[in-house]
Amino acid sequence: MASPPVFGIVGYKNNGKTTLITRLVRHLSGRGLVVSTIKHAHHSVELDQPGKDSFEHRRAGAREVLLATSRRWFLVHELGEDGEEPPLEALLARMSPADLVLIEGFKRDGHPKLEVHRTARGTPLIAHQDPTVLAVASDGEIPDLALPRFHLDDIPAIADFVLQHARRWP
Repeated sequence: MASPPVFGIVGYKNNGKTTLITRLVRHLSGRGLVVSTIKHAHHSVELDQPGKDSFEHRRAGAREVLLATSRRWFLVHELGEDGEEPPLEALLARMSPADLVLIEGFKRDGHPKLEVHRTARGTPLIAHQDPTVLAVASDGEIPDLALPRFHLDDIPAIADFVLQHARRWP
């Protein structure tokens, strides 16, 4: 089964990637689209706590633990100490059908992206070195930018751009 169209949101830490994604999800869902997300983290994340049954299942050696409730479910897959982080394609293949998947992070992968840039932070633009960055959303002017630029608060225009440029990947 082919993956749904994807579009990435990238940028340096504390530039507002998560804020933009949540605003886009809210906006696009309000337009009747089914939107899913993938978030890449560079650190270890725990979804449950010691003493909880699902945590104990993992600690006992379960490779996967699925926690289900009447409102949501979580699947945790243990990679182990020597495990290799799965590629984006493998993660997309595990997802349920959607109209769009927004990807936060995975900036080295080849899917289309928009960069979030806060001028006051003074970070360099990823867009200057990465041809998969198709536009920039910023809170200020960016001199010498040859790509489309959106104000961070112009969610409808950013959403239209994302929908126009999202594509099935790989």
